Formats: sequence, C-alpha cells, structure tokens
Amino acid sequence: MQKRLPDPRIPSMFRTDSLWALGAVIVFWATYAFVFWEVLPNAHNDNVIMVLAISGALVLLFNTAAIIAMIGHYSHDKENVYGLDPRYLGLMKKS
Repeated sequence: MQKRLPDPRIPSMFRTDSLWALGAVIVFWATYAFVFWEVLPNAHNDNVIMVLAISGALVLLFNTAAIIAMIGHYSHDKENVYGLDPRYLGLMKKS
C-alpha cells in the first residue's frame, strides 16, 4: 500500500482555525467582561456580585480550557481532521 504524502495546505488550515478559535475566546472574554461591567451597578448586594463573578469566571475558565484542548487535539491529529478538505477542494476545482 502506497503511503500518501501530507498535503502542504493542512498546516495553513490548522493555523487559520487555531487563530479563529483563539479570536473567539478573546471575544468571549471581552463580552463577559462588558456584561459584568454593565450589570455591576444593578447588583446592590455584595453576595450577588460575588456569585456573578465566580460563575462568570468558571464559565470563562472551562470554555477557554475546552478551546485550548480542542486546538491541542487538532494539532496531534491534523491529517485525519483536515485530510479530506484539500481532496474535495481539488475535486471541486476540477469540476
């Protein structure tokens, strides 16, 4: 069985997806910070502020960890994750 050479477009596709994922995390953090800042004047109790801060921090932590884990998984398995995309892109160009 002949081994196929990896497509040179795969690292570029992975980099692009990684940048978009990290950009989404940054936007997510900025959105949470903005919402927290805007809700803060309406929270008249310190306990409510603490609950909002802790729950928001946990959501941010777990979401960020999930995105980082996804990027790590994709980096180890690029050939399987992105392998079909270049093939079908080539077939689309031919037709």
